[in-house]
Amino acid sequence: MKGKEGISRKEIEHIAWLARVELSKKELEVFSKQLNEILAYFAKIDEVDTEGIPPSHHVLDFSNVFREDEVESSMSEESLRNVPQTKGRFVRAPRMT
Repeated sequence: MKGKEGISRKEIEHIAWLARVELSKKELEVFSKQLNEILAYFAKIDEVDTEGIPPSHHVLDFSNVFREDEVESSMSEESLRNVPQTKGRFVRAPRMT
């Protein structure tokens, strides 16, 4: 967000172009309003004094709740018999453009 003026319609059009999304004029107006409201809310949050408050990464006191990582074979030789093309022990796929 640039200062107090917010995000311009031209910037939203550029973001839509980057995302390869076509937006109507009405959608541009709606998204412009919504994005500027969101940015204004973040600006309001920035005003909160957080001096002396330790950083936290999660609101709940969870440590790792996932299983331990274990190295396992991912694909058997038998599974490679069903693929159309292989290169060594790898599956060969068509080139994506």
